[in-house]
Amino acid sequence: MAKSSGGRDNGEKGELVFAALGGLGEVGMNVYLYGLGPADNRQWLIVDLGITFPEGEDDPGVDVILPDVRFLEAQKNQIAGLVITHAHEDHIGAVLELWPRLQCPVYATPFTAGMLKSKMSDYGRGRDIPMKIVPLDSRFPIGGFDVELVSVAHSVPETSGLVLRTPFGTVYHTADWKIDATPYIGKTAEPARLAALGDEGVLALVCDSTNAMREGESPSETDVAASIADIVAKAPFRVVVTTFSSNVARIRACYEAALRSGRKLVVAGRALHRVIEVAIETGYLPKDFTWADQQQFKYFKREDVLLLCTGSQGEPRAAMARIADGEHPEVSLDKGDLVLFSSRAIPGNEKSIGYIQNALVRAGCQIMTDGDGLIHVTGHPRRGELRQMYGWIRPKIAVPMHGEARHLTANAGLARSLGIGEVVPAFNGDIVRLAPGAARVIDDAPVGRLFRDGKLLVPEGEGPVRERRKLAVVGIVVASVVLSRKGEVVADPIVELDGVPVVDEEGESMLDIAYDALEGTLKSIPPARRRDPDLVEEAIRKALRGAISEAWGKKPICKVMVSVVETR
Repeated sequence: MAKSSGGRDNGEKGELVFAALGGLGEVGMNVYLYGLGPADNRQWLIVDLGITFPEGEDDPGVDVILPDVRFLEAQKNQIAGLVITHAHEDHIGAVLELWPRLQCPVYATPFTAGMLKSKMSDYGRGRDIPMKIVPLDSRFPIGGFDVELVSVAHSVPETSGLVLRTPFGTVYHTADWKIDATPYIGKTAEPARLAALGDEGVLALVCDSTNAMREGESPSETDVAASIADIVAKAPFRVVVTTFSSNVARIRACYEAALRSGRKLVVAGRALHRVIEVAIETGYLPKDFTWADQQQFKYFKREDVLLLCTGSQGEPRAAMARIADGEHPEVSLDKGDLVLFSSRAIPGNEKSIGYIQNALVRAGCQIMTDGDGLIHVTGHPRRGELRQMYGWIRPKIAVPMHGEARHLTANAGLARSLGIGEVVPAFNGDIVRLAPGAARVIDDAPVGRLFRDGKLLVPEGEGPVRERRKLAVVGIVVASVVLSRKGEVVADPIVELDGVPVVDEEGESMLDIAYDALEGTLKSIPPARRRDPDLVEEAIRKALRGAISEAWGKKPICKVMVSVVETR
């Protein structure tokens, strides 16, 4: 094991650096890096490898968004390992698809490993990722890093902060966390243990910033369970709870609320079934945990049902959206049924959640959100909890992580107000030197996003998604022309418009305008020059684009196909 040190420079060659390929400047897609050694030969430890979700109109056709890891691919042989702090999709969601590019050992606790294995079974197409399953609160070496897990409370079991002891000093990477003395399931952070870590000496605290703008402290998950049980017991008809599928404490709370009120728990959504199975296997739900599948929903009386379903973030393919639209094959709701949105909206999802809630209200359902009652608590620390963490750890350096710019800035301001000597706000791609010398940004790494488009991964800045964005704004004009080898027009040209207005402001057909532009262009090109199909194609494309632009005020995408055929 490497000897712990809170010092800044012990004479070792090289540096200790921190960087992120995702998670600094956004909520989601968390990928954090710690590097040891000189700039041209660093050993890297990766912490988490997650996804984020598209924001509707901005990313048409995109299923999920993954981090661009080309910076790590270029140094694949220098990756010591990947440690997963917990089983949320924004921390594990990219592992299956990006691991083949990195091919490093993956370290995870039993529940997190179970979730990864379940995803491999469903989506991995036989992919076998070597995982090292490590016990909770264990300590083990990964390359030049001495890694210790510290159990913390969060909204998924087995969330672990990381103590990273190195020759340059100790870093505490908080992961996602909150202070909850009664977390309902799982372990919570132990103040004495964190204070002892502070006594040992901590060079840098890299800390969750998600709720750094909110004063106070977060309520307990146990209080939410009691509140949900009370609401369910008083409801006259069906109760529906939609929440994050990974929130095992909330699943257990719904199960126990159903038992106490004499209802049957019905589960809709594949992700929930997967989490329940893993939670039973790892002991976070009782072995006798029973539930009914959505196919059995119709056999129960309205007053006897507590439905737990996916889709709390407005995901269009999830159970809640399909129920709200009246398109779910097994589940339908009636006037007077109560729907609890037992979560908070992730930034960017407000519109899609609002659409679902409005559809439910129009159908006569009652809606309850966390603004109406204690049906959800955050899994992230508010400012009161952050103050306690800074007091326990007492770091020399503070680096805010996990949040948008406003969250990171709020955390940085709080750290300064508490007397932290060096505070380094950083964003995706910044390489921060932690030691030796003053902590500061010293370099940058290439960053970006990959879009999962069906079965393919495509870069953000190129390819079909960029074209779809343009199509959504300006439409498309497609033309087909058939010429002989002598340049003669041998068939009537064809023009098709899609996403373009039917007529201009004077009522003239936009299709006629396009045909006039095409035919006029063909006539203007001498037959000898029409033997060059590329010339004809480009001339027609420019003419069509110009004519539609003049009539409409927008320049459509224009595609022209020129075919050359043999004639007698």
